[in-house]
Amino acid sequence: MPASKSELIPLRQFRAPRYWLTWLGIGSMWLVAQLPYSWQMTIGKQLGLLSYHLARGRRHVCEVNLALCFPELSSEEHRQLVRKTFIANGIGFIEIAIAWCGNPERYRHRVRIHGQENIEAALAQGKGILLLGLHLSCFEIAGFLFSMYGDINVTYRANDKNPLFDAFMFNGRRRLYEGVFERKNIRGAMRCLKQNKMLWYAPDQDYGAQHSVFAPFFGRPAATITAGSRYAAFNDSPVLFFSHYRREDNSGYDLYFSEQLEDYPSGDDEQDGVIINRLVEQAIRKQPDQYLWLHKRFKTPPPGQERNPY
Repeated sequence: MPASKSELIPLRQFRAPRYWLTWLGIGSMWLVAQLPYSWQMTIGKQLGLLSYHLARGRRHVCEVNLALCFPELSSEEHRQLVRKTFIANGIGFIEIAIAWCGNPERYRHRVRIHGQENIEAALAQGKGILLLGLHLSCFEIAGFLFSMYGDINVTYRANDKNPLFDAFMFNGRRRLYEGVFERKNIRGAMRCLKQNKMLWYAPDQDYGAQHSVFAPFFGRPAATITAGSRYAAFNDSPVLFFSHYRREDNSGYDLYFSEQLEDYPSGDDEQDGVIINRLVEQAIRKQPDQYLWLHKRFKTPPPGQERNPY
């Protein structure tokens, strides 16, 4: 359901000089989105390699995360996984440009949907669907591609530091998705479930101890958001797990929708945290370099632990 112009945020209001650099970035993203796909993948790979060498702070975060989650790797295996992770995230940045500025029909032949029948069976219950997912590096283009096959409502975290980029991000998503809700707009997100619609929510990032429980993630306690349980319980909505991967040869994408989860929500936040982290961990292990390891997943220490590992 494409958004009408009245539903988008006018960008012409952001003319002040402080936005000129952001406008340059937006223009570059638009240009990249018009290039041939093979060029886009090459640019993404080179961008990832460049950031691997220059973004030392984020590389440190990635190295710490992978050392904690994959202690069995040798030093060389660890180095190679860090490098591949940066390449995957560089491509992921180009895919953001494609998703926010491109035409999905150009990429229809590059996507395979697995589990469409699970979506149809869940929608037949008339209670909406909660799609639980994770931040794999191709998550923006995954939603972009699925928008050709079904309507999704999404949640997002606003960029409070740059109103122009926040508006650009909102417009890029709103033209694809039926509804786009800032993460604090819980009422709007719940309303779409009441209307028998799909809500896509990724609970795999660390937003602090408030509204979180500590549950094992690769064997280490991690602050885990509990909002997903409330969303699902609100309308007794069926819950599916949504995962998506870029093929290793960069030829396209595979989107997977699981069967309805039988044990979630359980009525116990801590148990739900265990369930979610287990699903996320299983999904990551299929293609570990495609996860967003650049995020400080363990930045909130559990009670009794004085500092985070970064």
